[in-house]
Amino acid sequence: MDYNNKLVLAPMVRVGTLPLRLLAAEYGADITYGEEIIDHKLVKCDRIVNDYLGTIDVVEKGTQSVVFRTCPEEHNRVVFQMGTSDAVRALKAAQLVCNDVAAVDINMGCPRSFSISGGMGAALLSKPETIHDILTTLKRNLNTPVTCKIRLLKTSHDTVELARQIEKTGVSALAVHGRKVPDRPRDPAKWNEIADVVAALSVPVIANGDVFDYEDIQRIKNATGASSIMVARGALWNASVFSPKGKLPWEEVKKEYVRKSILWDNEVKSTKHTLKEMIMHHSCLEFPEGKAVIKSETLVDLA
Repeated sequence: MDYNNKLVLAPMVRVGTLPLRLLAAEYGADITYGEEIIDHKLVKCDRIVNDYLGTIDVVEKGTQSVVFRTCPEEHNRVVFQMGTSDAVRALKAAQLVCNDVAAVDINMGCPRSFSISGGMGAALLSKPETIHDILTTLKRNLNTPVTCKIRLLKTSHDTVELARQIEKTGVSALAVHGRKVPDRPRDPAKWNEIADVVAALSVPVIANGDVFDYEDIQRIKNATGASSIMVARGALWNASVFSPKGKLPWEEVKKEYVRKSILWDNEVKSTKHTLKEMIMHHSCLEFPEGKAVIKSETLVDLA
């Protein structure tokens, strides 16, 4: 797994499922992150080969609901992102999926109360010893590359110091979201503070924040010095943002996303959620299309 000079689909909750990952890759994404999945849930799952779809499914025992689905086509680029606060549990969870993905990433930036209350996500930013335990345990016991994704700390100095500690664990790359925990999506990403991390580290740093057009990719590269760029909302709103030829019409991208959702039997709630997020950016859920998506109960309805 080479993290240099790559375009990366960011991990996005309820959105980064197989159809969007394959769609982003089709338009030019080199690495695609899945949505964050909590280790507590993973350790209650089984790995199942789905011969009908040609996929590997991680299925929750009892409910038989698909927690994670991947396919051989994305094996060399898909990154499994995990939420965890415990090294032993993280390893047990990672061992279930590590042979089916290109890398395992630990979420250290999610500011949601659910993650923080469980000691996961951004809560780890203030626990360097726990970070060290998790990353070194995974590195010692997995053949799969291990990475993590952080947010900025209160000061640039603090962020750089934490990044240096993370680098010492032997991670293959570090993704940095250019916002602090209290920041909201509408607050501008602090590219200059990502640049400080890039200058201090020798491992590849993936810069994340405020990339909405292909032209923004070169802008953030110039501003941060990072060779690899991660795109979140820009890719959700129009996955063809990764194409050097420029973005395709949203209608075309939207239809292709629905096609892939049907082809890979994506969970209808996930597909609906993604479409609603797309529609809210481009028009309005109160318009006829938005209302029809909300009322849809199956993938056939959505089509």
